[in-house]
Amino acid sequence: MLMGKNKWYIISFLLLNVVAASAQKPVKKNRFFKDDQLIMMDLSTDLKKLVAEKKLNSYQPAKVTLHFPDSSVISEEIRLSARGEFRRQNCFLPTLRLDFRNPGSPQLAPLKRLKLVCGCGTGTVNEKLVLKEFLVYKIYNLLTDLSFRVRLLQINYQDTRGKIKSYTQYGFFIEDVDEMAKRNKYYEVDKPAFNTQRTDRQQMTLVAIFQYMIGNTDWAVPNYHNIKLMRPVADSFASPYPVPYDFDFCGVVDASYATPHEDLGTTSVTERVYRGFPRAMGELQMTLDIFREKKEAIKNLVLNFEPLPARSRDEIMDYLNEFYKTIDSKRFVEDVFISNARTN
Repeated sequence: MLMGKNKWYIISFLLLNVVAASAQKPVKKNRFFKDDQLIMMDLSTDLKKLVAEKKLNSYQPAKVTLHFPDSSVISEEIRLSARGEFRRQNCFLPTLRLDFRNPGSPQLAPLKRLKLVCGCGTGTVNEKLVLKEFLVYKIYNLLTDLSFRVRLLQINYQDTRGKIKSYTQYGFFIEDVDEMAKRNKYYEVDKPAFNTQRTDRQQMTLVAIFQYMIGNTDWAVPNYHNIKLMRPVADSFASPYPVPYDFDFCGVVDASYATPHEDLGTTSVTERVYRGFPRAMGELQMTLDIFREKKEAIKNLVLNFEPLPARSRDEIMDYLNEFYKTIDSKRFVEDVFISNARTN
């Protein structure tokens, strides 16, 4: 009987060691952005300092605890910093960059550095804006693999000094640019300046029409404004492929702080302006077919996104349906994408 108990203790000890060893494995970066399930994250730092200073690339210590859908938990010490320009000047909490490459974060180190998109303020209105922008990324994922993947989080913000009351809000991670490039067998081009017309013609057409679809004018190729440029690893002389990001100024999101560029002559970001160059009707229809083929998938994505209230989902679809009415008319296509396209 005693030997039986000893045997049971040994087996239990070995099983516990196996579980512990499994729990200590580094996170798999190639799977992190494939999973669509929500991650619960506790983020603890000197929130008062972060909010007060908002210094660009000035890292401060933080602790994150990630509760994954499979019930596994990783809690490690990292660093974080404010990022961006507009949000640092105009928001309670700026968008952040989390650095997982620290001695205190061996399990999360494979994630390297990730951008964290969070609410401009602490209220539900700001949370809705984050969720809308998350959806914009997911819509673009449906159109092309050459796009940034995102992972939704529910974040509990905790101030280590107790100066700011804890609050919980949705946010999301954006895939690292090097990982996105590697996944597609591309590499990033960050110089010199490229004229828009020197980018890959077909991909640029897709990007420009997508930006029109979501009502976004806050982008530009020559100064790399909210655009990354990629070249295939197999052809370093190829025209660069544009990859858009940062969509909080677009019409789908319709943030209260977003204003259209004064040169565009519009009064609201929800007014669509096509900022692409003219294309032949055949080129346009070939690209527009991609949008048509993905219409039902986009509709299902938006309408089934439960973190957003049903009314917000319906508003997004109403806005997107206006785009689909435009591209279903040859006359409207010619008017928007040819006659009123950019010439310089």
